[in-house]
Amino acid sequence: MEPLEDRLRRLREAFGTGRTRPAEFRAAQLRGLSRFLQENRELLQAALAQDLHKSAFESDMLELIVCQNEVDLALRNLHAWMKDEPVATNLLTKLGSAFIRKEPYGLVLIIAPWNYPVNLTLIPLVGAIAAGNCVVLKPSEVSSSTEKVLAEVLPRYLDQSSPNLGRIINQKHFRRLQALLGCGRVAIGGQSDESQRYIAPTVLVDVQEAEPVMQEEIFGPILPIVTVSGLDEAIAFINRREKPLALYAFSNNRQVVSQVLDRTSSGSFGGNEGFIYLTLPALPLGGVGHSGMGSYHGKFSFDTFSHHRACLLSPSGMEKLNEIRYPPYSDFAQQLISWAMGSQSCTLL
Repeated sequence: MEPLEDRLRRLREAFGTGRTRPAEFRAAQLRGLSRFLQENRELLQAALAQDLHKSAFESDMLELIVCQNEVDLALRNLHAWMKDEPVATNLLTKLGSAFIRKEPYGLVLIIAPWNYPVNLTLIPLVGAIAAGNCVVLKPSEVSSSTEKVLAEVLPRYLDQSSPNLGRIINQKHFRRLQALLGCGRVAIGGQSDESQRYIAPTVLVDVQEAEPVMQEEIFGPILPIVTVSGLDEAIAFINRREKPLALYAFSNNRQVVSQVLDRTSSGSFGGNEGFIYLTLPALPLGGVGHSGMGSYHGKFSFDTFSHHRACLLSPSGMEKLNEIRYPPYSDFAQQLISWAMGSQSCTLL
């Protein structure tokens, strides 16, 4: 296998040549990703069944179709997303042009978790490719069958200067989840089979806030229940912890859902709804604070993997008019500049 340092250097050199920047190259990579999804649907379904016992329908609904939708959306909007975005000027810069240019970062790393191993690998990849980056793609080693398909098949559809896939072996997750079953009391489920890395959907009750199951992301079929006296205590419980990646409020009272939305902060929010919002590329998916930085899905993926470069271009030969900007400042110049900048004060800061 090619040494990591050589691989990274090769990818940086490829980006440095500018080959990933043209819209035509980005679109070609996205079309390759689309062909991968279409031509390997059954292979991916089988891998997801092997790793997570997902049915073909669930694999289609929550993994493959949403990825295909992201690719289609990026292809339809790629040129519009790439365009410079004009912004307003003031009287001081009226003869110039101000705009935001969306530049690729260069070489980016995408590390995917195992719970939605296709979805959470390929949707960020769509945004990174659309934004014109080279990508080091690291699927989860825990969902090993899906990782194998992504590592061995996906590169055939993409330019090898763009994606690169690695492998890290780790089998700790089953034992970690099994240890969490000792928190509180099992009310439903609890059965497990280490040979199949299977844990039945489990509900834990009488769980205390300080127990391990409440200290980390679970990433497994375990639902701990903490009892509180009412809505205020529930909101206080949420707000004294780090902001969650997602927050869901279920109630027959619309005011309860509204209060949870208004009085808390989270990466995403669902009112009387689960994570079906991830099927909507028009909504950003991402965390806030400790639950993550940035967001993705649709144009949000493109923006996350783009540097928004502030630009102001002025015509030459304007120095005579520009003299008013430079010291020493007369009273008239200070008043004129303050007015031109939209300030109500005559003091230039």
